[in-house]
Amino acid sequence: MNDSEQAPLISEEGEVGFVEYQDFVSKEPFKFVSGGSLPELTLRYETYGHLSAAKDNAILICHALSGDHHCAGVHGIEERKQGWWNFMVGPGKPIDTTRYFVICSNVLGGCQGSTGPGSTNPETGKPYNLDFPKLTVQDMIKAQSLLVDSLDIERLHAVIGGSMGGMQTLQWAIDFPERVGRYLALASGARHTAQAIAFNDTGRQAIISDPAWQQGHYDPEHGPDQGLAVARMMAHITYLSDVGMQSKFGRKRRNVDESKEHFEVEFEVESYLRYQGASFVTRFDANSYLYLTKALDRFDLHSPESLDATLSAVTAPGLVVGFTSDWLYPPQGNREIVEALLRLGKDATYAELAMDFGHDSFLVRSPQLYELIHRFLTR
Repeated sequence: MNDSEQAPLISEEGEVGFVEYQDFVSKEPFKFVSGGSLPELTLRYETYGHLSAAKDNAILICHALSGDHHCAGVHGIEERKQGWWNFMVGPGKPIDTTRYFVICSNVLGGCQGSTGPGSTNPETGKPYNLDFPKLTVQDMIKAQSLLVDSLDIERLHAVIGGSMGGMQTLQWAIDFPERVGRYLALASGARHTAQAIAFNDTGRQAIISDPAWQQGHYDPEHGPDQGLAVARMMAHITYLSDVGMQSKFGRKRRNVDESKEHFEVEFEVESYLRYQGASFVTRFDANSYLYLTKALDRFDLHSPESLDATLSAVTAPGLVVGFTSDWLYPPQGNREIVEALLRLGKDATYAELAMDFGHDSFLVRSPQLYELIHRFLTR
């Protein structure tokens, strides 16, 4: 994620304030697309705003790979950690919590309170680790649908997400067309390019090659931190753009001993990436990273027949947003989704924003993005 903030808050904006997570627990067996199953599952989530009497104002926000359920507001008395999309969600903001009831859950397979590879299997008393079933984006949204059921919500006003969240959003519109009032997918695509798969696999190999991985059976306190940090560093490069990195770092150097050769941090960009890697291992599980990235690589709306055949199930109006500097999920991959929807006579709109922040552009404040989301939700 990119924490850059480029536009001031508008005067009427307010804050969600302090929030606490909740846990949805299903004691029923959960079956995966692959045929595997869990004896039970937990999804950790947060909500903001109030559900209307008619229960018709709910918005589900789906997070990206390294995100979680903490989308808005602040939690933690001391650290006061702000939600990853706090500037977008709250009173008077584009996703206005005086108007909407907003839900955000940590995905199935995650490591922030939802059931994932690091969770304890109640049948064995041990972590699932690599016994966790093969995971897909379809499994993620099927689990979310159970959460929405538990809140007694039949139809969502909207489903919104960026990156991996955009994939979930599209899958919601396909698998649960009767439950989605509208959908908004940002910086996403119908499937990964070969290059995206290659980057993901290189990151996975960094984890698997770390001796501390132990074939997935590592002690959580002594896991493959070096491999996971390298995977995060490499992935983070793909979230940015050359223009953005040049603007922020260029070839700025740190104060180092120039009298000898060394391979420690010399450039500011190296320091930044190492910080990203080191901080990531304190909040993310290596096996979850393996499972989630593989689920993204498997996501393919062109299969099993064609993109048009897959999208034929969609009934809700949709907005798909691409960003000019995003080379991980390039604009053409976003555009092809809308082109297919329009061929099918669906209500769909494509918008392309010129921003220099690469794939992470949807996580950066932008008046244009504010306006797009606000207008789409209220049209």
